[in-house]
Amino acid sequence: MGKINTIQGAIATEQLGITAMHEHIGFGLPGCDLDTKWWEARPKMLEVTIDKLRRFRELGGQTIVDCTGIGTGRNIPYWQVVSQTTGVNIVACTGFVSGDTVLPYFRDKSVEYLADLFYHEITVGIAGTNVKAGAVKVGVSRGGLSELDERVYRAAARAARATGVPILTHLSINGDRQMDLFETEGLPLDRVVIGHSDGAEGLDPERDFRIAKRGAFVGYDTIGFDTEKGTPEVPAPFWARPRKERLDQVMDLFNAGYTNRAIISCDANCWALGWASTEHSVAELLEVFVPDLKARGVSDETIEQLLIHTPAHLLTMKEPKPDRMRKAAAVSTGV
Repeated sequence: MGKINTIQGAIATEQLGITAMHEHIGFGLPGCDLDTKWWEARPKMLEVTIDKLRRFRELGGQTIVDCTGIGTGRNIPYWQVVSQTTGVNIVACTGFVSGDTVLPYFRDKSVEYLADLFYHEITVGIAGTNVKAGAVKVGVSRGGLSELDERVYRAAARAARATGVPILTHLSINGDRQMDLFETEGLPLDRVVIGHSDGAEGLDPERDFRIAKRGAFVGYDTIGFDTEKGTPEVPAPFWARPRKERLDQVMDLFNAGYTNRAIISCDANCWALGWASTEHSVAELLEVFVPDLKARGVSDETIEQLLIHTPAHLLTMKEPKPDRMRKAAAVSTGV
């Protein structure tokens, strides 16, 4: 029986259930925790967040992975209230969304230091709590992989290999180089999701096939960011896509026989911290996208693979390599 780290403690793999692999309770850029505009709205924030996750739970959803990294809105006590109130398991991430969001204190740190930081949050706890991360988040900076990004990627690979948790990436730009970095550090690619492959930014459907063929997972995880939702007041974000166009892309991979090399999720932000967002909810994964897949002939067995079996494979902590075990550094992010 495997186990998975959640903010309420470790759970058995069998308790995971239907899982959205890339979501956010509340994401914002570094410093968002000091923005009084959204702090003043906190009661409304809690109400909206609970309503969205309760709807996901009513539809059968049981778990979300919150991909908010260090310094971009992680709030463990708040998340625990949300989880307890809604009954939705929340898996927290260590790591950074991208080099663009790395707090200044960490920007000049070595790969070894960053690996110890991530290891600490997975095995000891996040920000002085005993809540352990269940995945590592890394990402590509605007403009492509930077030297800092590559340091973070190498550190993440070392921490993931030592602890057995998966890595989830932000953006699929330079996807081949991302996979090369992980493999150079000895991390099997079946522990990696190359994320946002369905977003308009850096779109390259042929890359999906290269990811799948190398054994990593293609992240179709901006579901619901549809251009049709934009309004003059709140335009659709630049990474949005026409709904049908995204579905066509996903079906191309599935029709080629790679349903077991994909994850589906929404990257929905229950409450955007300091930036405008179109209305979007993780519930759309089950309310809209799964029916769209079924209308295209996708079987119930494949839906179960996407929502239950693949997330369980990824989030269940694998046996770490004895030669890669690390001591947790006595570090704390303080965020």
